[in-house]
Amino acid sequence: MNCRHNKELEYFVTEAKKVTDKGKVASYIPALAELSEDDLSAAVYFTDGTCISAGDVEKAFTLQSISKVLSLALVLIDHGPEKVFHYVGQEPTGDPFNSIIKLETVNPGKPLNPMINAGALVVTSMIKGETNADKIGRLLDFIKKLANNRSITVCGKVAESEFETSMVNRAMCYYMKEHGIFQAEVEDVMDVYTKQCAIEMNSLDLAKIGSVFALNGKHPETGEQIIPKDIARICKTFMVTCGMYNASGEFAIKIGIPAKSGVSGGIMGLSPYRFGIGIFGPSLDEKGNSIAGIRLLELLSANYSLSIF
Repeated sequence: MNCRHNKELEYFVTEAKKVTDKGKVASYIPALAELSEDDLSAAVYFTDGTCISAGDVEKAFTLQSISKVLSLALVLIDHGPEKVFHYVGQEPTGDPFNSIIKLETVNPGKPLNPMINAGALVVTSMIKGETNADKIGRLLDFIKKLANNRSITVCGKVAESEFETSMVNRAMCYYMKEHGIFQAEVEDVMDVYTKQCAIEMNSLDLAKIGSVFALNGKHPETGEQIIPKDIARICKTFMVTCGMYNASGEFAIKIGIPAKSGVSGGIMGLSPYRFGIGIFGPSLDEKGNSIAGIRLLELLSANYSLSIF
């Protein structure tokens, strides 16, 4: 894909890079602890098919929680909102993404939204397929279509690393199972979920997926309506209310665009009808968001009046 290097974007990336030393890489997943703290790259994919970039945008990283938006879109297409939201709520949470507390205290066993781990695990358990391989294959095909890139794969090393360390996620699954919210076999879902989080791509791919959401589910290159409009709208709303973990409110005020982050340092954002943006900066703040990625979006939002509010 032809993506022009852009001096203006490079300037903002250089400015944002100055805060990387205030964060740190996600060390609780051993495979992510190896990432370089001062990396930062960004690609902006416009809905007319043009693209600008800055930094090493070819560098691959795993989606982690960004995948939650994509699995949600697929499961909503498969089952419809009514069925999905019978099992998962639609409310933001002020708690960290891996917190278990609200499962006990609010509507026992039903997770508050699909962007926290508990909700995302329920969503993943609803992906259609006979076997685990069928399910992850189906999600991967969907994501390849969104990025219009057949070479996207799962990083086996990261998936294995996460599978071996995901004890809190397993605990949440068993707790929800006790309340009848979670119906699948826990280890099967953990297998699919850790592979889902380990789907690997670069900033260009991510920006292009963002542009599909910017066009309400229509692909800017192929013209295909991959996600129905209403489902794209639901996903974008969750990105605004819950996409940046428990920093979503502040993010909405300061930056004001639909976005979703992952602990590998990726952020997918979008400006409706204008562009998708893919950012990779592994140094994280205390909420688990890319510290330089958020700074970059602050600079871009302020300079180009991106807020949707």
